[in-house]
Amino acid sequence: MSKPAVHRSGFVNIIGNPNVGKSTLMNALVGERLSIVTSKAQTTRHRIMGIVNGDDYQIVYSDTPGILRPSYRLQERMMDSVDTAIGDADIILYVTDVIESGEKNIEYIEKLQRINVPTLLVINKIDLSNQHDLEQLTAQWRALLPNAEIFPASALEKFNLDNLFNRVVALLPPSPPWYDKEVFTDRNLRFFASEIIREKILLNYSKEIPYCTEVVIEGFKEEEELYRIEAIIHVMRDSQKGILIGSQGSKLKRVGTQARKDMETFFERKVFLQLFVKVAPNWREDKRRLKQFGYVEG
Repeated sequence: MSKPAVHRSGFVNIIGNPNVGKSTLMNALVGERLSIVTSKAQTTRHRIMGIVNGDDYQIVYSDTPGILRPSYRLQERMMDSVDTAIGDADIILYVTDVIESGEKNIEYIEKLQRINVPTLLVINKIDLSNQHDLEQLTAQWRALLPNAEIFPASALEKFNLDNLFNRVVALLPPSPPWYDKEVFTDRNLRFFASEIIREKILLNYSKEIPYCTEVVIEGFKEEEELYRIEAIIHVMRDSQKGILIGSQGSKLKRVGTQARKDMETFFERKVFLQLFVKVAPNWREDKRRLKQFGYVEG
């Protein structure tokens, strides 16, 4: 009589610099659009988990903010979540791409050199490169992280993700599942509503506006045929409030319409969305506000 398969489960934490495709990679690996994706740096502010289940395994992926040098308290909290992700990982996916230099934020490469955790280095966006350049880049990374396994990939084109997935499963430690097998994320519906709105702000505004806003869901009422959602967009100054709203509310209305349509696709239900804008002076440095907005003070 054959022995039952050993169940494997573990935390697979995705880290890397901004704009290398970490969120696109996690969405592709999880098969759900959990992390918002834009071309702007600092799109991801929170650590977001996506859970993939099989009969004898559970992978808890974790998307993290892009590595940066903090300029204000909010960014310090974002980097705290990256440091935590390195510390509690069973497997690390370090994501780079065919454009960036391996010397960027080298202190995190040095951290990976010191830890005894399986590291899979994903060279993303190889659809933008050629074989010769990719071989040179792979050699450079092999010198920087000799203990890492290297996976050239394209998260957008879903190239080589099967091999990456299979290697992740093989490296998982024996363990019962950490979460119920029906769960696919640790975040609630309010969180995804706020992230969808923030994504539309990132896409519709330039300069400092996206980085000075925070979205808080004040009301989320589940009715039989729709979700009734009230959201407050916090900005730091009155001038930003005017820019966000636009002439006769035109810009805010556009954000609301785009967000509502995406929410209806994500939630698979009709959505009635109301947006309000308030000024929260210098909230990115305010400990109380950061705690209120879900950025835990270290």
